[in-house]
Amino acid sequence: MTKASQVDQDLIRAIAELLNQQNLAEIEIEHEEFRVRVTRSYASPAMPQMAAPQYYAQMPAPQPTAPAGGVAAASAAAPSAAEDLAANPGTLTSPMVGTAYLAPEPGAKPFADVGTKVSEGQTVLIIEAMKTMNQIPAHRSGTITRILVQDAHPVEYGEPLVVIE
Repeated sequence: MTKASQVDQDLIRAIAELLNQQNLAEIEIEHEEFRVRVTRSYASPAMPQMAAPQYYAQMPAPQPTAPAGGVAAASAAAPSAAEDLAANPGTLTSPMVGTAYLAPEPGAKPFADVGTKVSEGQTVLIIEAMKTMNQIPAHRSGTITRILVQDAHPVEYGEPLVVIE
């Protein structure tokens, strides 16, 4: 390994660490003839699990294995189920990348639970992005039938958060 490629590897590691510390989905840096792009992806929109940061191209996230005698089609159908949720007019999607919190502070009562009646504009969760807490309001009035994110877990732009029927 040459000295230049060692520096590049060290830089990539430093960028990947920054990506994780700041809870970013992607970083791209270009300087003269050197260009590096580090991204990370999530296993599925419904259950975000951070994959290792990846250099240049994103690799597909590992698929869960079906139990012995289980239905392999269930794991194949999971992405289309998430796409169906995003197309549902009752689904509130994330307006940004960040960390979702279901309560105003740790240990506090959640903004809303399944079965809670909400009004349009009422805060249903918050997303922390760049050290700023952003209130996410209900996009319509109704009853929360599903909460699709876990407290203190990362979310992506456009990811389904809750379903309000």
